[in-house]
Amino acid sequence: MTGLPTAGSIPLELEKTDISAYLTGNTGIRGVTTFDSGKPGPHVAITAVVHGNELCGPIALDWLFRQQVRPVAGRLSLAFVNLDAYELYDPADPFASRWADEDMNRLWQAETLDDDSTRERRRARELRPFVDTVDLLLDLHSMQNATDPLTLSGPLEKGRELARAVGYPALVVTDKGHAAGKRMRDYAGFSDPQSPKNALLVECGQHWEKSSADVALATSIRFLRATGVVDAAFGAAELARIGAPAPQSFIEIVEPVTIMTDDFRFEGDFLGQEVIEKAGTVIARDGDRPIVAPHDRTVLIMPSKRLTKGMTAVRLGRFVE
Repeated sequence: MTGLPTAGSIPLELEKTDISAYLTGNTGIRGVTTFDSGKPGPHVAITAVVHGNELCGPIALDWLFRQQVRPVAGRLSLAFVNLDAYELYDPADPFASRWADEDMNRLWQAETLDDDSTRERRRARELRPFVDTVDLLLDLHSMQNATDPLTLSGPLEKGRELARAVGYPALVVTDKGHAAGKRMRDYAGFSDPQSPKNALLVECGQHWEKSSADVALATSIRFLRATGVVDAAFGAAELARIGAPAPQSFIEIVEPVTIMTDDFRFEGDFLGQEVIEKAGTVIARDGDRPIVAPHDRTVLIMPSKRLTKGMTAVRLGRFVE
């Protein structure tokens, strides 16, 4: 059971961006373009379309390309990730092309990166040498449900610091990822407290909401400014059009709920960011096992409609200073 909306039941306010002009790139890796300032500085990268039906990232990267963005220090890369899934995107069935064979954002560990049995694994292996060189990463995503955008900063203080420096969007979620496998945001040095490498994953809003494209663009501009790879005035007109960010708030994930049976169901029609006031309140049932709020004011983060065994059903969090 997936519970996904049927085609035509939700508005598609965004159209797929033509990225064909960017597929050749200049790195020898299809879909990856790197600009080098010739000056010292970090290798900063923005990645999009890890999932093939998430359209806001390609829109933001297309804007950056058309603005002829160039680094003033270090290197800047713009990369389109899951090209097979993006090519499969069909507005008549917009949920179907999240991936070609499997979720590419669960593959970033050795046992899957060393395997080539699926299209996503082959592409991840192709991208791995590039990702190994990235110092600061922004990975653009979108969500199933129409809830406020959020940054997933990982569990470490360095991730929260980078989120604070970017300052957008307003909600920052600190988490350890998924039992099903590592995200690109958590790969290697990005999740090592001893490494200077750092990464953010931003969920820009519902997949096909027009506002998600603005969130992707505003976050990208602010990320580039925060990392010092562009001039401090870069993108000023777009940021003025989109508007100033609200003050940030932080949520710590205390428990990701991994589906253990083929009979998982929520107790309510949760969209995400609901606050469950009382500890012990039943949120869902996984077979005969009740899933309960672990503490007062538990926040539900990104409840999934893909209720498949082994996947994350929802993340349970709490507000922190």
